[in-house]
Amino acid sequence: MIPVAAIGIICKAPQSGRTKTRLAKTVGATAAAELSACFLRDVAAAIEAIPANVGRRGYGVYAPAGTEPELRALFPPRFGLLLQASDDFSNVLFGASRELLAAGHDCVLLVNGDSPTLPPDFLADAIAALRQPGDRVVLGPAIDGGYYLIGLKQTHHHLFTSIAWGTETVARSTRDRAAKIGLPVVELPEWYDIDDAETFDLLKDELAGHSTRFHNGGTAAATREYLARLEETAR
Repeated sequence: MIPVAAIGIICKAPQSGRTKTRLAKTVGATAAAELSACFLRDVAAAIEAIPANVGRRGYGVYAPAGTEPELRALFPPRFGLLLQASDDFSNVLFGASRELLAAGHDCVLLVNGDSPTLPPDFLADAIAALRQPGDRVVLGPAIDGGYYLIGLKQTHHHLFTSIAWGTETVARSTRDRAAKIGLPVVELPEWYDIDDAETFDLLKDELAGHSTRFHNGGTAAATREYLARLEETAR
């Protein structure tokens, strides 16, 4: 049997008024929630685009409890669901990595649910890096100073402690944590997630083929279709 990597999408069930609140200031609460649902569909599609012979299984690492039906409707049938409802984001990431590795996966990738054009090749490259001999962490840095992906083959609680989540220091602090425990860091290309008006413009530019910074991304079929409908309604 081939090894199977776990790829967990860190997410919340899209709910109007509770999801993508910064983006909602630009597009409205309902559209922000609907876009969030599209983003999750597209990140899941990026996972499914990895060749099956690589060995991978997608998961929704989600909150809050009780929103399983909404998420089941968004994710492919093969996806698992893993509840991680802690208010401490450190516990969410560490808990997810620990549980997925304990389930028998040879490595785990945790990715954000807000990067609909995330290239599937990045995910495949992260898995390949983790399957090389020796322990390591794979980091996908985001343009805001955070990261869109962290990959592990062993649990390392230290990587998630004393991190100022939501700030421009997240990726740098994670590199520092890795250095302190002698853990090599493999870096993926920089990418972005959509949180506000500025990054929403980045997305629209990329999908229109006007971006020189981000290209060759995933197809983002659900997001493309939704934005096309928004444009049609606005005419």
